[in-house]
Amino acid sequence: MSFSIVGKTAIVTGAANGVGLAIGRHFIENGANVMFADMDEESLKKQFDNGFEQDNARFHVGDLRERLTITNLLSATIDAFDQVDILINGARQIMPSDPLSSDDDSVISLLNQNVIPAFRLNQIVAKRMIKQAENREEGQAGSIINLSSIAARRTHPKLLAYSVSSAALDQLTRSMAVVLAPNRIRVNAVAFGSVMSASLLSTLKENSGYRNDIIDHTPLNRIAGPSELVDTVQYLASESSGFITGQVLTVDGGRTLLDPVTAPAH
Repeated sequence: MSFSIVGKTAIVTGAANGVGLAIGRHFIENGANVMFADMDEESLKKQFDNGFEQDNARFHVGDLRERLTITNLLSATIDAFDQVDILINGARQIMPSDPLSSDDDSVISLLNQNVIPAFRLNQIVAKRMIKQAENREEGQAGSIINLSSIAARRTHPKLLAYSVSSAALDQLTRSMAVVLAPNRIRVNAVAFGSVMSASLLSTLKENSGYRNDIIDHTPLNRIAGPSELVDTVQYLASESSGFITGQVLTVDGGRTLLDPVTAPAH
């Protein structure tokens, strides 16, 4: 079965490092045009200085919480590649929270960071995909993939805000899938477990024992590398998954299979 994305154009947000960068690189290697989007201009420029092929890769810098940034991102993509076929919403932030603190605005902050930009990008890119497909009666008009987290289904008090935003992103995925299905646009999500991203590396440096805790709660007994997740995303982006929409695929090494309560059930 071919998961071909040759000649397709993808926008990848959160693409300066970690999972987003790995996806963008993989898509380029597999024949797609990619617009890398992130607010970290220094990291994006460093990646391009280290050997991206300029004919099928571009980057756009901006804060996706701003509507103008989203509009400019789509315009830059169309200017560079004439079309957009795939949207991968990978920009997300993890923030600890204190549910009982009246000064804690983490839920609002993460909804604004992780959900609202994804919703707005879903809207504006879907409209472009619909326009592109006006004279095409067969085949998908586009594929949208939201990168989520198993935090949507797990409960950790210190990650309440991140869990809420992840759950909201999963529901956004399901709702937009129904809305856009008549237009032949598929919307899915990939929920990740622990991936060795820049943020996780920083966390492990601060707390070395956290690594063992993650591994102990992951049946495959390790932390995933960013490159291990890209094939799942490519599958959802390709027409090989043409009858899949509104789904949240879990890639977590089996972590969500474990009962977090250590006492035996009776």
